[in-house]
Amino acid sequence: MMIPFALIFSFSHQSAPSHTVKHKAPVVDQKSNLNGRVFIIMYHHIKDGANPMFRSAAKFRKDLERMYGMGFRPVTVTDYVNNTMKVPSGKTPVVITFDDAHDDQFHILKDGSIDPKSAVGIWKKFADEHPDFPVVGTWYVLPNLWGQEKLVQKKIEMLQSWGSEIGNHTVHHGDLRKMSDATVMKELGDMNLRLQKLGVPANMPFCPPYGSFPKNKALLKSFKYNGTTITHSSACQAGWCPAYSPNDKKHFSKYFMLRLHGNGRQYGIDWWLNEVQAGRCKVYKAL
Repeated sequence: MMIPFALIFSFSHQSAPSHTVKHKAPVVDQKSNLNGRVFIIMYHHIKDGANPMFRSAAKFRKDLERMYGMGFRPVTVTDYVNNTMKVPSGKTPVVITFDDAHDDQFHILKDGSIDPKSAVGIWKKFADEHPDFPVVGTWYVLPNLWGQEKLVQKKIEMLQSWGSEIGNHTVHHGDLRKMSDATVMKELGDMNLRLQKLGVPANMPFCPPYGSFPKNKALLKSFKYNGTTITHSSACQAGWCPAYSPNDKKHFSKYFMLRLHGNGRQYGIDWWLNEVQAGRCKVYKAL
């Protein structure tokens, strides 16, 4: 993915940490910073794999442990865009998102228990051990809905009961920029209506595949489709850096949210957490 130079340049001195750099006091020691950056992390597969879309189960658990130790606490995309991120004083909100609804994100075993190797199984165990880090995130889904067709409704209800939300990721995961307005409306509208039938609120978050926005960006917000008004409360980008604070009126936009990859490569979760600990990335901290 090409990374806009202006975005990278906006983080002055944001090169990979050097062994010769004298780190400042960790940002987590600061009391509050309502204008700091917000981590919106993008995960895909939670299992071993060679490409950037994979994060092993062990590393995902380490991500949760590291974020928790640094004072991060989970909120949803909707909490973020509405500026209603309720985390304890001095703590930092983090939005954990999952794209594509792969079965390794949420799998239920034959005995009815959650697969402990799936993302939900790992996070739920961590949440049981750390009640102030609940399974609260945003799941951008495709029609496959984690693979187990007969358990789709149950899974959605479980996620919602813990405080998570479900978002639209289109029907066919195509490049919206290359589609006509009519095709874009069908991709968004059909998936929105499917999810509504499963109990997802109509004004749900939206995530364009590949971070590729339609030419007609007004369609991200609202349009008429088969006699029904389809609305989406937000739209996110793909991933390379933390998002702007919702208090940053100059840069913040509900329909252009920046995310960062949940992987160990440059500009991924490891890299940015290092930047926070070194004092080079100032994150949002609650009053």
